[in-house]
Amino acid sequence: MNCSISGEVPEVPVVSMKSGLIFEKRLIERHISDYGKCPVTGEPLTMDDIIPVKTGKIVKPRPVQAASIPGMLGMFQIEWDGLMLSNFALEQQLHTARQELSHALYQHDAACRVIARLKKERDEARALLAQAERQVPVAATTTATNAAAAEEEMGPGGKKIRPGISGDVIKELQDCNAALSQQRKRRQIPATLAPVDAVERYTQLNSYPLHKTNKPGILSLDIHYPKDIIATGGVDSNAVIFDRPSGQIVSTLSGHSKRVTSIRFAAEGELVVTGSADKTVRVWQSSENGNYDCKHTLKDHSAEVQAVTVHATNKYFVTASLDGTWCFYELASGLCLAQVADASESEGYTSAAFHPDGLILGAGTSGALVKIWDVKSQANVAKFDGHVGAVTAISFSENGYFLATAAQDGVKLWDLRKLRNFRSFTPYDEDTATQSVEFDHSGSYLALGGSDIRVHQAASVKSEWNLIKTFPDLSGTGKATCLKFGPDAKYIAVGSMDRNLRIFGLPGEDQSES
Repeated sequence: MNCSISGEVPEVPVVSMKSGLIFEKRLIERHISDYGKCPVTGEPLTMDDIIPVKTGKIVKPRPVQAASIPGMLGMFQIEWDGLMLSNFALEQQLHTARQELSHALYQHDAACRVIARLKKERDEARALLAQAERQVPVAATTTATNAAAAEEEMGPGGKKIRPGISGDVIKELQDCNAALSQQRKRRQIPATLAPVDAVERYTQLNSYPLHKTNKPGILSLDIHYPKDIIATGGVDSNAVIFDRPSGQIVSTLSGHSKRVTSIRFAAEGELVVTGSADKTVRVWQSSENGNYDCKHTLKDHSAEVQAVTVHATNKYFVTASLDGTWCFYELASGLCLAQVADASESEGYTSAAFHPDGLILGAGTSGALVKIWDVKSQANVAKFDGHVGAVTAISFSENGYFLATAAQDGVKLWDLRKLRNFRSFTPYDEDTATQSVEFDHSGSYLALGGSDIRVHQAASVKSEWNLIKTFPDLSGTGKATCLKFGPDAKYIAVGSMDRNLRIFGLPGEDQSES
């Protein structure tokens, strides 16, 4: 008498009145509650159709296998085999679960990376949008309105009509020139200037990675002496404002679409002017949070802007471009007062600088010429030739009558009083251009850069300009593209074709200052 469901002898047997089949009570109750029919015949079945069967207590016989030692060993072997098979199945399931978990973790990590990148792109897009909104020209002042009107007026040949440098502006330039010239007559070398023996002991103090690694290279730098902050322009299309004493980046100026070729401070460091290979010039203004926001975007040039130079009044600046023109701007409004071209020459400008007194402008061309312009009349009053290759850099001495220019063939010094070349330096071979040249603010030292950096002691026309110090190009690129003396020549800032700004000076003095 076995259960029709389990095939075992039931402990509590019951019988179906409909089919006469015997079941284990708990099994048939469970089946009826789940399905409501007989598990064998499939006919409808309820608990009312089930009748308990009374039986005597039955002692279950011992299995045959348990009746002998060989039988028991056989049972143990069967159970062991079952255990091993079960364990193997569990290991297979565990391995599959680990693979699925590893794949899920990989997908999660990839998803997190994609989300982070999208968030970064979203934030950059928002920043560019906010910057673009700030740059939308609003006619808030009469000057700005006049600037917009002037830009809309086109002359013959599609050229923009410029208002010109007015008499008031010229008077302002002349007054500034007279005041600075008078001061220059009483000019003395400051007692705080770094002496020659100190410059001889200069070594690299720090190297700061300011620009991106994917487009390395610093092309231009400037120093605002009162605050000792340094501005750099890079191949990565960014400009960086760097606080040297603290060693911290103050602000990163993003907006140009190509490399920043020239950068200058203006208006006591409150403004920064940048020129770029994207043919635009931008004027950046410092804000309360320490960042610099784009105030003006100027699009008067039709080719790369190679140089920016700020007038001593801090009210005007000039840009020079490969399109063969230089533009004279009003700093506050961003209005181009004059765009000057030399009808007799077709070469573009590769460098430019104001004379310390501000009435003449020096500009180097891609055709190896150095041109001297009278700012008042916008007339070319002198030309210096003799260089080989584009004039890469130009620097006036603070004494007012020395001019240094750099090109493929080295550095030439010009006497502005007699309009002649009185000295030449050829530091490198004919295949290595001199990338930069710079007088210090006192006019006592001259530094030039190319495959290394060399500092000369400035002298007179007839005296020897002694080489004081040679610094190796630690960037490993062989191109020191820009350099500038710090306040009182206490350090030299150098930019190269890697992304690092390097500071050379005396370690003890640098620590005491900072």
